[in-house]
Amino acid sequence: MTDEPRLSAQDMIEHLAAVLAPRNRIRAVAALPAGVAGTVFVGTLWWTEPGPLPGRTQLAFALFTGFCVAWAAYGGWLLTRRVPLFATDQVIAAWIGLAASLATTAVVAVMAVQRGTGAGLALAVGGLFVAVALALAVRAHARRAALLRRMHELTGQEER
Repeated sequence: MTDEPRLSAQDMIEHLAAVLAPRNRIRAVAALPAGVAGTVFVGTLWWTEPGPLPGRTQLAFALFTGFCVAWAAYGGWLLTRRVPLFATDQVIAAWIGLAASLATTAVVAVMAVQRGTGAGLALAVGGLFVAVALALAVRAHARRAALLRRMHELTGQEER
C-alpha cells in the first residue's frame, strides 16, 4: 500500500473540473464590458434626449438599461466564482436572454400597434427570438440537471 492520501469523489470532481474553463472565462470577459458599455451607451442616450420623453420611450430605455446592467452583473459574477458552477452560469444567461427577448418583443409590438403599423412582423421576429431563448433555457436546465445527477452519483449523495 502507498502512503498517498486518497481523494474523495468530491475532491476528484473539484480537481478535474476547471474552476472557470477558458470558454466560460471568455464569455464572462465579453459579458462584463459589453454590459457596462451598453449601460453607459443607453444611459447616456436616455439622459441626453431633449425634452420630456413619452412613457413608452422611458420604459424602453429603462428596460434596455436594466438588461445591460444584468449582463454586466452576470459577467462580474461569473469572473468572481471560484467553485465549479455545474452549468449554473448557462441557466442564468439563458434566463437573462429569455427575459430580454420577451420584454423587447412586448415593447416593440405595443409600439407597432400604437403607430398603426400592425404587430404581425414584430411578433413574428420577436417570437423567433423568444423561441430560441426558450430552447437555450431548456437546454441549460437539462445540462445542469445532468451534471448535478452525475455529481450525486460520484459522491454518493442523494439528490434534493
